[in-house]
Amino acid sequence: MPVAIVALGVALALWATGVLEFDQALAGFGDPTVLFIASLFVVSEALDASGVTTWVGQRLVEQAGESRTRLLVLLLGLVAVVTALINVNGAVAALMPVVVVMAIRLGRAPSKLLMPLAFGAHAGSLLALTGTPVNVLISEASAEAGTSAIGFFEFGAVGLPLVAATIAIVVLFGERLLPERRPRSLPADLGAHAGRLAAQYSLDDDAELMTRRTGVAEVVIPPRSELIGEPAFAGMTTDSGELMVLAIQRGEEDLDRETTLRAGDTLLLQGSWRALETNLDDPDVLVVDTPDAVRRQAVPLGPGAKRALVVLAAMVVLLATGAIPAAAAGLLAACALVLLGVLSIEQAYRHISWTTVILIAGMIPLSTAMVQTGAAQQLADRLVDLVGDGSPHLLIAALVLLTVVLGQLISNTATALIMIPIAISAAGELGVSAKPILMAIAVAAAAAFLTPVATPANLIVMGPGGYRFGDYWKLGLPLLVLFVLAAVLLVPVIWPL
Repeated sequence: MPVAIVALGVALALWATGVLEFDQALAGFGDPTVLFIASLFVVSEALDASGVTTWVGQRLVEQAGESRTRLLVLLLGLVAVVTALINVNGAVAALMPVVVVMAIRLGRAPSKLLMPLAFGAHAGSLLALTGTPVNVLISEASAEAGTSAIGFFEFGAVGLPLVAATIAIVVLFGERLLPERRPRSLPADLGAHAGRLAAQYSLDDDAELMTRRTGVAEVVIPPRSELIGEPAFAGMTTDSGELMVLAIQRGEEDLDRETTLRAGDTLLLQGSWRALETNLDDPDVLVVDTPDAVRRQAVPLGPGAKRALVVLAAMVVLLATGAIPAAAAGLLAACALVLLGVLSIEQAYRHISWTTVILIAGMIPLSTAMVQTGAAQQLADRLVDLVGDGSPHLLIAALVLLTVVLGQLISNTATALIMIPIAISAAGELGVSAKPILMAIAVAAAAAFLTPVATPANLIVMGPGGYRFGDYWKLGLPLLVLFVLAAVLLVPVIWPL
């Protein structure tokens, strides 16, 4: 069943069985944490849509050169930093096309780079509060447990050494543990699109085809189009007046004079990026490469890039200083990006991961129910009885192992929502601070390395990398051991029990 349906079913089942009142069962949809996480998807899309991530990726290609070690260090360092600011899935989705193109240009199999990209993002998620929804949940839970909320960059105390160690493992062992595969299909390399179009349509200068303001798009006249039989010529404007026909081809022949359009004719149109996106959403033409996809790859630091970076910087300052609640900072940033024209309201809606939002909103009542009914306390009591009255490190180890196992099978966000109330109850039972135990849960939840279904980021790279289900554990297992050791041994040193 789709995870969103499962999450909604959980909330409704808690109401239907009388565990929670109806308002309590749906309270997750009004939770500030859910709104904050939704706003982060909008910020992530703004950075990608404005060409910021493409520009960063191009700088990576320039700096990496031919050295495999330098390439991996720069790649994993880059995705870790991007993830810290915009979340795991957004960073992997934004950088994946750049990495695939880079692999092809360097003569490397994409499978040698894409899994490290996803795993580096998991490590980078522990650098800052915004790295993953789990961090937001853990920080809120720490505040509610009576200890202070976890600060914006406080996660980096354990995240930085984990990022460094992850890079070291990938550099030293990745070549042997990653498969050598080339997928059947790869995303298009649109970075040199302008030059290819200029050559195909016999245009003199490709420099003016794509700028920060204007772009071009190829369209094909499909069968039964209302444009069939209409006159057209190079240099004419479309009915809207916003686009100009640069060239027309029939087969491989350039049509330099006025012609009557037929099915299969190809037109090259030029206009502002906004006009291209608006006017080509038309059943009478088929777009070869969408203007949005072309702009993201071919025009780094495009329209709105500076505004997006300013808004991101302002949001980070607000979150780091705690000047206003996190949800308020995120919502202000999302609204500013729309009002400043970086994104349209439709783009903002479209790029929110509603599955993630519904999953968290539906599962929050389960955490509430576990506390309210005493289920979390009972589980914590059993766990404490199991590990005995010895060191709290044994309790952390048990909680971490349970989190790691669940995190390979279901969403690590859902896993965190299940484990948080148990961890808080167990900390109270032993009379220790809840913060280190919650941080250990955050680290364990990030160790989603063994299966492609553990996180969307793992699934995103599966097709382009040509990976099989059994490929993930080979590199994932040493990384998982690293994260478990960090959660059990390093976290209690940084945040004393």
